[in-house]
This record gives sequence, structure tokens and C-alpha cells, in this order.
Amino acid sequence: MDISKFIVNTRLSNTSPYYLQIASLIKAKIIDGSLAVGEKLPAERELAILFEVSRTTAINAYRDLEKDGYVSIKKGSGTYVRDRYSLVSNSTYEMPWPQLLRPYSEPSMASLMSELMVSNMLEDKISLDAGMPDPNYYPIDIFSNLHRDYLRRLDPRDFGHIPIHGYEPLRHTISEMLVSKGIKCHLDETIILSGSQQGLYLTGKVLIDPGDYVILQTPTYLGAIQSFQALGARVLNLPQREDFPFEILEDYLARYRPKLLYCIPTFRNPNGDVMRIEERKKLIQLAARYRLAILEDDPYSSFYYEDIPPLSLKAMDNYGGVIYLSTFSKILMPGLRVGYMVAHPSLIQRIVLEKQYVDLHSNNISQWLLDLFIKEGYLEEHLIKMCGIYKRRRNAMAEALNLSLASKLSFHIPVGGFYIWCSINENISSKKLLQEALKMGVSFIPGDAFYAAAGEDKEFRLCFSQHDEKVIVEGISRLEKAMGKLKKGQVSASKGHIKPII
Repeated sequence: MDISKFIVNTRLSNTSPYYLQIASLIKAKIIDGSLAVGEKLPAERELAILFEVSRTTAINAYRDLEKDGYVSIKKGSGTYVRDRYSLVSNSTYEMPWPQLLRPYSEPSMASLMSELMVSNMLEDKISLDAGMPDPNYYPIDIFSNLHRDYLRRLDPRDFGHIPIHGYEPLRHTISEMLVSKGIKCHLDETIILSGSQQGLYLTGKVLIDPGDYVILQTPTYLGAIQSFQALGARVLNLPQREDFPFEILEDYLARYRPKLLYCIPTFRNPNGDVMRIEERKKLIQLAARYRLAILEDDPYSSFYYEDIPPLSLKAMDNYGGVIYLSTFSKILMPGLRVGYMVAHPSLIQRIVLEKQYVDLHSNNISQWLLDLFIKEGYLEEHLIKMCGIYKRRRNAMAEALNLSLASKLSFHIPVGGFYIWCSINENISSKKLLQEALKMGVSFIPGDAFYAAAGEDKEFRLCFSQHDEKVIVEGISRLEKAMGKLKKGQVSASKGHIKPII
């Protein structure tokens, strides 16, 4: 069992013995189900290396867990997780939850992502990982004033259940807003969602049967990979290249007859790439010929720092096959939990039927306030302000990388979005670098998280949206120190190696 993903944010302190801290961490992962009953834990020597402690400390940690009944140590075999449910009750009628739950195969990076999100709460940590807007610029005061000024005018019935499609005034407002992006849609083509992640899940739920093929343009958003894999889809990857790999796509279409292509054509997560207008037109033509549905995820196109990005795929959709998905989580604040989808009425109606089983409808009050926010002109003002802020932060990160890590990393400066995608030129893996960087108090996302299959482990994503320029520069400085320490350790190890006599 590789438990390194569970300890990426762990720092052993001097407040208590190291072996007790290690035991406590493993115990917590057994209790929350991250470590399943029967799983084999690392050998004492491996555990010692992971935590950078002595082997005696690792042995004592396992003995403490064994004493409390969380693990069993079998001589000559190893250390295994015991059934924790037998620890909490002596009742013969204890509920056997592990036997009742359906099997769940957690993607390799899912636990790491969860750990990183939690670690963002640490005061001394510089988070260059999760792609979120800066909380300091959430327009909370404006929303608070809108709530105060307009609450009495709200029809009390709007606090009750509303149509599953969503709050009708907001649907009208979004339809009008999308005209500026070249997207013309009617009310029956629009649905409000509880974030775009719900749209991903529902689209897969109504289109994908286990064993169906789905095409992903990799690297791509981890949430999409998780959703499609959880539905039992077989993933076909379009590799990263300077030009869109149309010959590979057409081969997939002819050979496998996939139902769906998922892509982020504008400022793609994680590498910031933009699909060229000629490629978009060609993709629409090819998809129409093969009756391929395209799920266009568009969370970042409002944040452009140079030229206005090309028209969306939905704006070019002449065959009714493009499903347009977007969210207000990136441009305003994730806590709103409001996203939306524009697609053919037949698909929208099927999504509506599926959504009623999930939540009946998305949050009324968030939709009402968001509608007011847009109609009063605050959204446009906010986007102009944030584009200026994020552009300065992008420039600060790019300059810091060029000054300190240009010889060790390859990267390009994105023209929009939140991210800089890096490739390591040294003989260092991104996971090793992350472990060292976390000790320095800075985090990022390893590139493996953005692939359906394991990659070379030389890439990683940096996010510049959450911190101001000064903090970003400090974060890159810590990253440089982490890389330097790893490189120094490699040199020391090679010097200590005794070459055989030839």
C-alpha cells in the first residue's frame, strides 16, 4: 500500500513523540476508510523513509497501532489493517457497513487532492494548488447589500420549490448574457445547476453506460476524469500536442464510435491552452459527421489577459451536438454553487428528469441574488477588475519562474485562466518535489492528477489566482529551495555510491 499520498501535508512536531504522531495519522485514515480493512501497510523501513524518522520510531508506531487493535502484525508477512468496526462495539448486531457499500475505486490522485484542499487552511502555507479565485475579492458586501435592499420585494413563493430548470429570471439573464459570447439559446435550452461539477455528472449519467467510450483531451480537469471513470466509461485520450490531433480523433471515431468528447477549449485546465479558431471549426465539422456529442466546459474564458479568445464551440454549433457548461464558481465565488448548461432541448429535458433525483432544484436564494448581481451591472465590473489583478499575478509568477527556475523547468505563459503548466527538466519526479515543497510550506498539483492513465511524473500545475504578487514570489522562492534540496540530495547520493572495479 502506497500511503505517501496521505502524508503529503504532514509535519511532525516536537509536541509529542514522533511514533505517536505517525500512529495517530494512520489511525485517522483507518477510521475514515481511506485505508481499507485487510490492506497491507508499508514495511517499517519504508515507513521510516516516508516520515524521515528512524526505523525504531516506525516500529513503535506500528506497535502502538497494534496495541489499540487497528493493525495486525504478521511475522514474515507484514502489517495489515484490522476491521475497525470490531473495535467500537462488542454487539453481535453491529451494522456491517463495509459489506453493504458498493465497491468504490478511488482514482489515484483523489485522496491527494482532498488533502491539499484541507491543507489550504494552514496559516503558513502558500497554496499554488487549488484553482480558486482569491477569497479577498469575493463580492460579499455587494451580495449582502442586494439581499438587504431587495429582500422585501421578493415574492414569498420564491422561497418555496421552484422549477427544476432553475429560477426563471436568472435563466433569462444568462441567455441574454451569452449573446455576447455568440451563443443564442432559448429558455428550454438552459438549466441552472448546483455548480458545473453537477453538470458533468448528470451529462455522464444520461449519456454513458458502463463500457461506453468517452474521449478526453489530456491533460484535463480531474473532476471530469473522476466522473466518467465512476460511471464505468472507457477513456480514450487525445495527447497533448501543439496542433489538435485530428488524425487520432478520427481514428477513435471510426474504430470505437464514442458517444462523447469532453474538452476545455479556452484556457484549458491545467495548461492554459487555447484551441485555435480553425481547429474549432474543423472539430465541429468532424463531430457533426460522426454524430459525436461535445461537452464544452468553459469556466475560464472571461479571464483573458491579451486578446479576446475565439468563439466558443457552442457558438459554432450547427448540428445541435455541443453541450455548453459553465459556472460562477471561478468568476465570483465557489460558495454560490451555481452553474449552468446550454444544450439541445431533448438533452436538457432528460437532465431535468435526472436532476430531480439529486436535489429537486438548485439553491433559490443564490440564484435570485446572482440574477440581481448581473442585472445591476456588478458582474461586468467585477470581471474587469479581476482580469487586471490576475494578469499582474500571472506576470509576477512568470517573472519569478524565469529568474529562479528557468533552467530547471519548461513552461509557457498562458494568455488567460488561472494556471501555469510546468515540466521538470531535471531527473526529479513531481511527487518527490511536492513532498519536499510541502516541507518548505508551498504546494502545487502534480501532473498525474490530470491524466486518466499515469504519466511520466515530470509535470505539475501552479495556480496564480489565490495570492498577491509578493506571496507568489515567495512561493516560487520556496519551490526553488525545494528543488535545490532534492538536487543536492541526488548529488550526495551519487558521490556516496561506490563504483565497482572494472
